[in-house]
Amino acid sequence: MTDSVHGIPADQAAEPVRYVGSIAADERYHDGRLPPAVGTHTFQVFRANRRSAPEHGTSRSGGPARPDAADGFGWTYNHAPMLAHWKGTFYLEYLSNRISEHIAPGQTLLTTSPDGRQWSKPVVAFPPYTLPEVRRPDARLAAGHGAIMHQRMGFYVAPNGRLLILGFYGVCPHPTMGPNDGKGVGRVVREVLADGSFGPIYFLRLNRHAGWDESNVDYPMAAASPDGGFRDACEALLADRLVRLQMWEEDRARDGFFAVEDDSLKALSFYHRADGAVAAVWKWSKAALSADEGQTFTPVADVPSLVMAGAKVWGQRTSDGRYALVYNPATSNTYRWPLAIVTGDDGRDFDRMLCVVGEVTPRRFDCWYDRAKEYGPQYVRGIVEGNGCPPDGGLWVTYSMNKEDIWVSRIPVPVRGEVDRPVRDTFDDCAPGGVVRDWNVWSPRWAPVEVVEFPSPRDKSLQLRDEDPYDYAQAERVFPESRRVTVRCRLRAEQDDHGQLAAELRDRRGARPVRLMLQPDGRITAEIAGRAAEIARYAAEAWFDLAITIDASAGTFDVAIDGRDVLTGAAVAEEVQAVHRATFRTGDYRGCPAELPPMISPDLPGADEPTPPAVFRINSMETTDHA
Repeated sequence: MTDSVHGIPADQAAEPVRYVGSIAADERYHDGRLPPAVGTHTFQVFRANRRSAPEHGTSRSGGPARPDAADGFGWTYNHAPMLAHWKGTFYLEYLSNRISEHIAPGQTLLTTSPDGRQWSKPVVAFPPYTLPEVRRPDARLAAGHGAIMHQRMGFYVAPNGRLLILGFYGVCPHPTMGPNDGKGVGRVVREVLADGSFGPIYFLRLNRHAGWDESNVDYPMAAASPDGGFRDACEALLADRLVRLQMWEEDRARDGFFAVEDDSLKALSFYHRADGAVAAVWKWSKAALSADEGQTFTPVADVPSLVMAGAKVWGQRTSDGRYALVYNPATSNTYRWPLAIVTGDDGRDFDRMLCVVGEVTPRRFDCWYDRAKEYGPQYVRGIVEGNGCPPDGGLWVTYSMNKEDIWVSRIPVPVRGEVDRPVRDTFDDCAPGGVVRDWNVWSPRWAPVEVVEFPSPRDKSLQLRDEDPYDYAQAERVFPESRRVTVRCRLRAEQDDHGQLAAELRDRRGARPVRLMLQPDGRITAEIAGRAAEIARYAAEAWFDLAITIDASAGTFDVAIDGRDVLTGAAVAEEVQAVHRATFRTGDYRGCPAELPPMISPDLPGADEPTPPAVFRINSMETTDHA
């Protein structure tokens, strides 16, 4: 064996990256039974709504249209988001089809946010594209056949400061054929201007080997733009062999444009290690290294320690100088959960697997006969090197849920899975809508979690508001792992005739020994040895103090409300060795499905309409008596 391959030590070329940890995800659970990455905030960017198409008048399930509810189109296949941060603003693009993955029409939309939490209504960046009649090597397409948007590269911040947005018009003659086989039309590009408007659409590169040229496409080539700054930006992109390698999968031209020509490679992510080498990772546990900025790569290696299937993997250097990989550590290509993170010091060895997203919402809309609408938080992307750095130093990633809704997560840096001090939290020093340190937040658009100035601007609370018929608001607080601990919190429900709030203690693997519930009828129940029993009542618009003491060694817990014992020595719902977080959730637990959901299923009833809002507030929380 040679000592090096293209300037890379031979042992590293054989195994460019590796997971060296001992923890593996349990695929029976949505969270993989992994401890959470402490302080991760997750926000829903876009919630699909079939009734948001004004021309429909009614949804397929009946009822009035709601053009204000989503994107104004009512398309329910939304996937492959990409992220950038430019001039103080987050930019997120995603592709959208009417029903499912491989059925035209398709388009790409763009949404923006000043803070990653509140996102604008999406606008069309690349509209549906109608194909002319043209001879292709494998089939003849009838005139009028629609193209499908596809994108493995989303943004490019050029050396001259211009922001480019990119997409790819692929072709699916049949739902069983993909748009990324090298036979699509080509890659389109346009400029995103600082005021939110767009420049004209151009083709950056055509799939000429598939029969496409200037005579049979609808947009001019970027080189023909009268804007010299735009042309310079496009030329800089095309000259960067590392950046342009993201385009390989859809292009597949064997003309020397790509440093690696391997049809098995999909969805490149790359980052620079501390030693200057570039690490490239793809779907299906594939990786390679480059010592010359993407001019050449070591042979692509299979990495068995990275357990993954056909969902994407994201790698990057974090703001603390360490490295992270974010991916679905699952063998199933259909049930893609959880979304996990592993971290390391050198960009090669990764350890400490933690959960980023352990939630899988019900898929609300059918995909007809197209089975390519997999479940779970998937196709994760972060911000490509050179495309901006959020000033908060967090690791921001975006992904789709069930190929239906679009989400972002902010993972605090340094990434950690433990808290070493007892909790003593109020929210008085938090900005409304801002970061809540060390709390993990799951915040759908119709079930937001946010800091509010209630009861007053000087006495704030964490609010969980829920009007989503198929999702919930959730907030979790990790504390030092303890065999015995008392958790106290001050709670308030704004209603006692609908809605519910679960208050639970959990261990590091997600087991739930203590399960309390504020029921919709004003009762507070506890699950004792697997059976629910009423232990107290609560009233609307009234604060109360809740204290839970657990002795995991004895397998018992106590509950006190406003200083009065209402339950003592109760048997836990499931045995654990210790607990390490408190969870507040406005819905039933769904983390371990009794059976896997079917790939094709009808629309869920009432998915397009909000329910009456239920509001709960947490004013403070503390933990004491750790043992």
